[in-house]
Amino acid sequence: METSTTSSPNVRTWNVLCHTTALAGFFVPWAGHILGPLIVWLAKRNDSPEIDQHGKESLNFQISMLIYNVIAGVLCLVLIGFVILAILHILNLVLVIVASLQASEGKFYRYPLTIRLIK
Repeated sequence: METSTTSSPNVRTWNVLCHTTALAGFFVPWAGHILGPLIVWLAKRNDSPEIDQHGKESLNFQISMLIYNVIAGVLCLVLIGFVILAILHILNLVLVIVASLQASEGKFYRYPLTIRLIK
């Protein structure tokens, strides 16, 4: 689901960073997917309600993906987990790119399959 917002270019930049910093997880396994958005969100959440909203959404998605990856890791014992892990990594990459593009256009993107732990 996407909703339109009006934001300044500076806010949009931070909104995009809330999402794109999750890609750090491909360079820093396990922690990178969560640390990037967490750092941006904690640093800028009080500057704008939009940044706060994008940061929470990105963090919730990355925490959800971590949970799904742990489950898939356990399922690797019965081999199906390897396929699920590959699908999760591709899904994470694609959805982060989609969310980043939406944020760059001033829109809010709600990730599918997200457990909303941070409200």
